[in-house]
Amino acid sequence: MKKLVVIISAASILMFSSCTPKNEGGMSEKAKKNLEASQAISKTFETKDFSKLGDYIADNCVDHAGENGDIVGLANMKAEFEKMTTMFSEMKSEPIRELADDEYVMSWMRFTGKFSQDMMGKKAGESFTSESMEVSKFK
Repeated sequence: MKKLVVIISAASILMFSSCTPKNEGGMSEKAKKNLEASQAISKTFETKDFSKLGDYIADNCVDHAGENGDIVGLANMKAEFEKMTTMFSEMKSEPIRELADDEYVMSWMRFTGKFSQDMMGKKAGESFTSESMEVSKFK
């Protein structure tokens, strides 16, 4: 009888201890901050206000997806972003999936808008939808 009570007690303790919630996992505060910064940068294309980019992007940044190669430096990146807003109107971005850790944010994005000028085989005023994978490194 004592063996049965010990076995039932041990089984109950194991069962109930395995059911207690643990607050482990999830994103760190730094990862959350990086994700928020990445989302804020994406929103600047909708507002066309690039004045706060320096709050999120370092002066010595490098964008490897420039139209003519790497874009080096915050001032050059702002200029490239402003150029893009003249080429496209009604730009919107929508995250499809986002992953973040303390160093990187990876965003699978959908972009929509209209061409402001004839380019890439499209006429001005035509709509576009594009998807891309954005990878940003944070320090």
